[in-house]
Amino acid sequence: MKKIFWVAGEKSGDLHAAEVMRAINKREQVFHYGVGGDKMQAAGLQTEFDFLRFNVMGFVEVLKHLKFFAKVEKQIKKILSEQPPDLLILVDYPGLNMRLAEFAKKRGIRVLYYICHQFWAWKKKRIFKLKDFTDHICYILPFEGKYFEKYNIPATYVGHPIAEEIVCKLSKKEFIEKHNLDLERKMIGFFPGSRNGEIERILHEYVKAINQLPSKKFQFLISKSDSIDQKIFNKIIEEINCGIKIIEGDNYEMMHYCDLLSVTSGTATLETAYAETPFVIVYKTAPISYFIGKNVVKISRIGLPNIILDEDLLPELIQKNADGEIIAQKLLEIWQNKKLFDSIKAKLKKIHQILGRKSASATCAEKVFEMIGD
Repeated sequence: MKKIFWVAGEKSGDLHAAEVMRAINKREQVFHYGVGGDKMQAAGLQTEFDFLRFNVMGFVEVLKHLKFFAKVEKQIKKILSEQPPDLLILVDYPGLNMRLAEFAKKRGIRVLYYICHQFWAWKKKRIFKLKDFTDHICYILPFEGKYFEKYNIPATYVGHPIAEEIVCKLSKKEFIEKHNLDLERKMIGFFPGSRNGEIERILHEYVKAINQLPSKKFQFLISKSDSIDQKIFNKIIEEINCGIKIIEGDNYEMMHYCDLLSVTSGTATLETAYAETPFVIVYKTAPISYFIGKNVVKISRIGLPNIILDEDLLPELIQKNADGEIIAQKLLEIWQNKKLFDSIKAKLKKIHQILGRKSASATCAEKVFEMIGD
């Protein structure tokens, strides 16, 4: 039986990798082991690591967990040496994964990088490491292809995973009934993120925004990820002075059926853009992490939809501008300006055309079988 070792350190990577695993499993029985979350484990991954501990972001946050990452890296390298796989598949998560790629390549283990980290945004020289330490790259943003072509790096555009993953299981009527929503008021939704650090920094600002907005006109929905601490979440939302609805598990429905949204920067911004619902992008990290990031990031936009469209379409509220009053103000500006609202919706449709309709999981699985031998 062929063996594939996986390393995915974030919720989005867990979701995307699980789809590829399922596509592989449909065709052939393969032994999957490595690092992954609930979705990858449900698809057959054998893991010995606590996935939630990988889910950190920002320079300071990573520094706080260095001891954990050093221990994990040592264990993974030991496994790769003692139980070498037919293929190592790395999913985003560049810090750890690039070191593992180098380690594996030097030991003759073939390396596939799926969902390449955004080297073009802040570490362009990393493309040379990708060339040296990977055998193939399956990338999901079409414009990345020009970089791989320039440096003659074997790579395949597989399409973006959201094209096949975003499926609404509930109709709007069913969604409204399930969450006991008021048909008389418009819906504004808030996505505060899936990490505890994001919740502590950003949910406070969303609470301030909700308290600024007219509750007679709008009803407020807050998405809650199952990866965050319930006590932290509950303590913050106690500050809200009107009724709200907490939505768990129906993220895509919330993205589609809300009239307006505020979304924390990350994969969710592209998913929301795909749903064509106007929204604002919010980003707030530890001050020192932002200071370091600002000095290494090479692009002027942080939101994937704005980057893909090459346009400042969606407001990006970063650090001090990620303030509750400003968030409320920007949401109202979009809502009250019908021309602006309609323009955003129309331009978000282009995301579908740019990303295409490829099945990322099936296309990536094809490349996997080419690399391990069918």
